[in-house]
Amino acid sequence: MELRLAQDRAEAAPPGAWPARAALVVGLAYAGISMYWGLGGTWLLDTVGGPLAAGGRAGRAGVMAAVWGAAGLKAIAAVLPVLAAASGPVPWQRPLRVLAWAEAIILTLYGLVLTTVGLLVQTGLIRAGADADHRALAWHAYLWDPWFLLWGLLVTAALLRGRRPHGAFPAADAAGR
Repeated sequence: MELRLAQDRAEAAPPGAWPARAALVVGLAYAGISMYWGLGGTWLLDTVGGPLAAGGRAGRAGVMAAVWGAAGLKAIAAVLPVLAAASGPVPWQRPLRVLAWAEAIILTLYGLVLTTVGLLVQTGLIRAGADADHRALAWHAYLWDPWFLLWGLLVTAALLRGRRPHGAFPAADAAGR
């Protein structure tokens, strides 16, 4: 009986559900780190480098506002693919999908470009400046920037898998216009 219920739920899930849920987890984890820093935590703060690390440690109001703004945007961006990939008539489905596509493009391109450049710096094909924070550059190349890339690819997968033929949900099409 329980096995059948699990199968029914799996069959009822929209095709883009698993990558949308994975994007939700990846995005909320990223937002959680920003919230931790916003609350004054310093673990891994020095791995981002520059004014953010220094301002975060000093508790500067402008930096803290930027950290909380980033945390809020990340949390919203984490939820967006789940809403956009939902099956059935969802209010504002079309605008949600448009925003999710913008998110997918921004996260993927940002992550791809910065990861590529970061890895080129790590291999020595691009020289870092004399005053560069080499520890922060390494963390960006191997963690922070690939994290954005992974998140963007998951959002893209959710949107591609969640495509539906035009007219499949006329009420959603009418609501999204």
